[in-house]
Amino acid sequence: MKRLALALAVGIAVACQRPGARPSAVRGPADSADQVMFKMDSYMSQDGVRKNYVVAETAYIYQAAQKMDLRRLKVTFFDNTGRQSSVLTAKQGMYMITLGSLDARGNVVVVSTDGRKLTTPHLIYDRSAMQLRSDTVFYYESKTETMTGISFKSDLEFRDVHIDNPKGKQRGAGVLLPGQ
Repeated sequence: MKRLALALAVGIAVACQRPGARPSAVRGPADSADQVMFKMDSYMSQDGVRKNYVVAETAYIYQAAQKMDLRRLKVTFFDNTGRQSSVLTAKQGMYMITLGSLDARGNVVVVSTDGRKLTTPHLIYDRSAMQLRSDTVFYYESKTETMTGISFKSDLEFRDVHIDNPKGKQRGAGVLLPGQ
């Protein structure tokens, strides 16, 4: 019994001297965001007229690249008179500060004040071109029409729309297709 206790004590002492698993000295790259904001909200205006109101659960700000990586975002857009025109929600968005463009991803939904609704996994808002576009499937519905396709490009009012592989329905007078 004493031998067993002595052997166990020697074994423990030897085991304690072994280094075992140690954390490596190499660390992963540090987060390169210059600033991280939680529950961020910001009004953006131009010539004294509000253009949009951005709310994000988390915002990673990269000053050198002039961009913001927004998580769980909601953007309220306003028209030229400052009245609300639509609201965009998405899981994530990359806002390019100098260009004023937003690349929204993940359950993107845009609802206008008049009830029109656009749903897509990916949407790009290009302020300089005053354009919305998507390179993936989308669904659009209004009081008078529904549209779907594999990609689209449109003006901000969704009046001049170019759709790849379009499908849809319209109630009322109908619509002229290109070439008709």
